[in-house]
Amino acid sequence: MSGSRLHERLASGPVLCAEGYLFELERRGYLQAGAYVPEVVVERPDVVAALHREFVAAGSDVVEAFTYYGHREKLRLIGKEDLLEPLNRGALAVAGQVAAETGALLAGNVCNTNVWGEDAASRRAARAMFEEQTSWAADAGVDFVIAETFQYGGEALAALEAIRAEGLDAVVTVAIHREPVTREGWAPEEACRRLADAGAAVVGLNCIRGPRTMLPLLGTVVDAVDVPVAALPVPYRTHEAEPTFQALDGGRAFPVALDPHTCDRYEVAEFSRAALDLGVRYLGLCCGAAPHHIRAMAEAIGRRPPASRFSPDMSKHAYLGSDPSLRAANLAFAERL
Repeated sequence: MSGSRLHERLASGPVLCAEGYLFELERRGYLQAGAYVPEVVVERPDVVAALHREFVAAGSDVVEAFTYYGHREKLRLIGKEDLLEPLNRGALAVAGQVAAETGALLAGNVCNTNVWGEDAASRRAARAMFEEQTSWAADAGVDFVIAETFQYGGEALAALEAIRAEGLDAVVTVAIHREPVTREGWAPEEACRRLADAGAAVVGLNCIRGPRTMLPLLGTVVDAVDVPVAALPVPYRTHEAEPTFQALDGGRAFPVALDPHTCDRYEVAEFSRAALDLGVRYLGLCCGAAPHHIRAMAEAIGRRPPASRFSPDMSKHAYLGSDPSLRAANLAFAERL
């Protein structure tokens, strides 16, 4: 079955997956905050390919096609439904090229549609969006499909059904807001158990919560399922009073003033080790992730990816260094403090 490479990689150790393309490319000036549609895939595929390569060099085992929010509803809202298929096929081609170059796993991607509701019509519309995106992913020969950021467990199950109908493996993650349940009221472990029972290869949590407020939810998920568990928080300093990144600074920081709340590399490394200790086997970061975060995660789980060549070494710093030749400069610097 397509997707067997995912199982092989999981059998050999934890899988690290870099996400966060939407926020990172917005920061770099190639994507508009607000609309958050990945038109950059069509306009500047070279930029997307470069970010794929940066994430792999930093330690990501997965190249995820940048089709997040590249679904019919998002493109309808900006009047560009004609871009739907070129965007998806183009994103898959770019990701596939980088995956082939680097030996990384190739993942397709679907996400929350923003149309899922209680009525049958909205559910049919969402399912149709999943079906067209997963059919293009299957045509591209992906190893698996990531289905993510679902507030509704039912929508996650619908995405999983569409992926499995194409004969593909699925990594399915739900997003937990302030109340620690899905919009239907399912606890995270219940949602993940339902997804595992429905055939997901990996289940877990992603987005919305930062490391500090996602970690307490993971243990019960690991205990509830017999498949690998995924954890991909946002790299922001959420806390008990403001457990989601939408709530930070009283709700004023999201989505484009989150910079002061960004986790440093040591915090994401600590999360990686703690999640591994709980039994999580598929790790990564979501909105806000940058390559240095992924490198820190890779090093925290005992790896040395190509980008580790440039990991910090303060012994060489002009003022903070320990080399004897720097001693005089160090003393002069200390005197000025």
